[in-house]
Amino acid sequence: MSPVILQNPDSGSVFDTKRVCAVIVTYRPNPVLLRNVVDSVLQQVGHLVVFDNGSSAVDVAELLGDQEGISVFASPINVGLGSALNRAYERARALEFDYVLLMDQDSILAPGMVVLLGNALVELAQNESVAAVGPQFRDSRNGMLAPFVRFGFPFNFKLRGGPGQRISCDFLITSGSLIPMTALREIGAMDESLFIDNLDMDWCFRAKRSGHALYGICDAQMTHSIGEELLPSRAKPDGVIVHKPFRLYYIMRNRVLLYGRAYTPWIWIAQDVPRLLLKLMGNSLFLAPRWVRLRFMLKGLWDGIRGKSGALPPVGR
Repeated sequence: MSPVILQNPDSGSVFDTKRVCAVIVTYRPNPVLLRNVVDSVLQQVGHLVVFDNGSSAVDVAELLGDQEGISVFASPINVGLGSALNRAYERARALEFDYVLLMDQDSILAPGMVVLLGNALVELAQNESVAAVGPQFRDSRNGMLAPFVRFGFPFNFKLRGGPGQRISCDFLITSGSLIPMTALREIGAMDESLFIDNLDMDWCFRAKRSGHALYGICDAQMTHSIGEELLPSRAKPDGVIVHKPFRLYYIMRNRVLLYGRAYTPWIWIAQDVPRLLLKLMGNSLFLAPRWVRLRFMLKGLWDGIRGKSGALPPVGR
């Protein structure tokens, strides 16, 4: 299927951002960066729900709890990203908001991002069911503009678009996604059994299978980073994303779990299996600590084949 790129019709409509409840899940955040993220979000939404996932070194409730327009929930343990997002959704629904804006603890919104997303969502929804719209983000480490993705074989379409363009895509990252509450009810919430990693992929697969569209909005911007480190590479101009060893367990396991789900597109499976094998080889051969990385990845693959989900037991970390 060819990529679909729409031009902004520039209707002049103005989206009411007060109907949006933003959601941030925190886990051992950088206090200064989190403050900057919250400041960029609060002025663009009606309310902010922060769910802290068992942070020990940072008291998020004390850091943010005295600000107007914020609800902070602190879990004594890490219940996983999926569970944290779902509890935050429930709070937003109880407060009777019409939309949720999902945010990572390191994503900083550009001015006007939410109104740009909202205008696009309302206009696109006049012609089709839209599950979510998302901004285009620049990596905070190298300034590279991330593309939107449309699945293809043997390679995906990676579309960066341009001013005024709205790109029909097959996947949006969690952070920055603006989702109508009606879409959450129709598609369902995040799969808590995945715990972390590939939750957004799973939700997008379900959204597309149920007939909903996803769009990337090029005029809406934010800064964001994926992974703990970005290594320069001649083969990949955008750099090589490096994750902590324990995250590799979830990345491997959850991808294998997605391979077995009926709503997962076959075209994604066909081109993701080689990518998974390359990740296995690259992490175990070239990134220290190699044996630790290999152990986490092999355990993840084995648990995925066995259909095991949930949190990795502490002894495994």
